[in-house]
Amino acid sequence: MRHSQAERMEIIRIVEESELPIRNTLHELGIPRSTFYDWYRRYQEAGFDGLADKKPGPRQFWNRIPKSVKDQVVELALEHSEKSSRQIAWQFTDNEECFISESSVYRILKGFDLVRSPAFMMVSASDKFEHPTTEVNELWQTDFTYFKIVGWGWYYLSTVLDDYSRYILAWKLSPTMAATYVEETLSMALENAGLEEANVCHQPSLLSDKGQAYLSKDFAEFLK
Repeated sequence: MRHSQAERMEIIRIVEESELPIRNTLHELGIPRSTFYDWYRRYQEAGFDGLADKKPGPRQFWNRIPKSVKDQVVELALEHSEKSSRQIAWQFTDNEECFISESSVYRILKGFDLVRSPAFMMVSASDKFEHPTTEVNELWQTDFTYFKIVGWGWYYLSTVLDDYSRYILAWKLSPTMAATYVEETLSMALENAGLEEANVCHQPSLLSDKGQAYLSKDFAEFLK
């Protein structure tokens, strides 16, 4: 099914504002993840215009926006830095009684580095750490995965993965994402790797998405 430019914009806003994980929201909407990430990348690069189907042909500049209007848009954006490109466009149209599109505002603000940070950061599969791991037990990754049980609710899978070998050292299924379950999973990983009694300098670093469980005081005490 082909979606219009406006529909793609609306889908992006739904995903950004959804309380569910991106994967779950896209599943409910029936949108393939690869399609959504392509739209979102184009939106980051060119704003609303980036969501249009590409049409070959020479670029036309008959509707170039005057510098005086651009200056007014920038001034308005600086006064209301909390507002999005769409809100700035609306306010400019209301105040100046002169229509300007959201995509035009986006391009103007992007040119002055005034575009608000996107809700998500796009990371391609080719991206990697600046200093990749060189051996096992140097860096461990931990995170929760969501599982929805139809007619019941949610389960959460806590895992610990070795960054170098990509081996799952430990996992635990839990009813919540409490720090207690992270501690239990990490204890299992330390035991399985034989690092329970390791010196501090020989213990792996821990990488997480800094979710609530990983930033709790209880988990900080556990790490100490």
